[in-house]
Amino acid sequence: MAAVAALALAACAEVREQGGGQQGGGEGRQGPIELAVVPKAVGFDFWETVRQGAVCAAKRAEGEVDVQWDGVAQETDVTGQVNLLQNFITQGVDGLVYAATDAKVLHDVTQQALDQGITVVNIDSGTDPQPENVPVFATDNVAAAERATEYLVEQLGEDGGKVAFIPFQPGTATNDTRTEGFKNVLKENPQVKLVAEQSSESNYNRALQVTEDILTAHPDLDAIYAANEPGVLGAAEAVRSAGKAGEIIIVGWDTAPDELKAVREGVVSALIAQNPFRMGYDGVNAAVKMIRTGEQVEGGDTGAILVTRENIDDPEVQRVLDPSCENPPVEGQ
Repeated sequence: MAAVAALALAACAEVREQGGGQQGGGEGRQGPIELAVVPKAVGFDFWETVRQGAVCAAKRAEGEVDVQWDGVAQETDVTGQVNLLQNFITQGVDGLVYAATDAKVLHDVTQQALDQGITVVNIDSGTDPQPENVPVFATDNVAAAERATEYLVEQLGEDGGKVAFIPFQPGTATNDTRTEGFKNVLKENPQVKLVAEQSSESNYNRALQVTEDILTAHPDLDAIYAANEPGVLGAAEAVRSAGKAGEIIIVGWDTAPDELKAVREGVVSALIAQNPFRMGYDGVNAAVKMIRTGEQVEGGDTGAILVTRENIDDPEVQRVLDPSCENPPVEGQ
């Protein structure tokens, strides 16, 4: 699993960006804005790209915008994220821009922030229930999962085959919607049989272990659908070690460098490339606008594309895979 060296600055790091508490409604205000941007976890390429987008938005914003970036080490550390967000609320930040590790548990934290007049924006994953005045900027995970699974079915051919599913954290909105899209397509394609489903717990070593176990139990496995970066990387390594690289179709999520390398090598067939840069960018812009103007902002789909060996070097694909603040992969650019 590829960690990002730049995240050495992560814990309690403050990114002060000079650039250009009400939650919708009201007159808003001017002056410096202090935002806490909290991913599900630090140490993943996906979340580092979210950070880059958030910092870019702060640089481009009108007036002074300070971004404090901090997160827990594991996406399964729900309690740690709750404590971290509550600390930011106690500090009196103007806004929280965060990805919920648990949809139900984090709803209470969002409500606590709103009750104290703090603007809240969700990125990647929202809460259950989702307050009407808290926008969510995220991938349409159901639609993207359906598209990826349709690709997997096409690769299997009309005779179908046996497929394994590696989710990562049941109970999170992201995991559950990616599961929904996958299983929607399976229902329409009875020739494709789901023979195993084991969670990676969003951990590379766990993903490696469960995939090895699945391959032992099902030596005639034809395909794997992995729902996030650690799942893809663990599955790819298990397939390599079993000497079945290129024989077993692997379709998954995220685009860490090692995942993209596996696509180029033919070990992974396709990846769903989200737009994490845009999540951070749109999330910060929304929070700043709501704080400055007092107006409500609607959330939106940040988009996704399917990356294969055939299109990986296309300019539009590369713009998403290797974003920059000079030419950000966002709407209107």
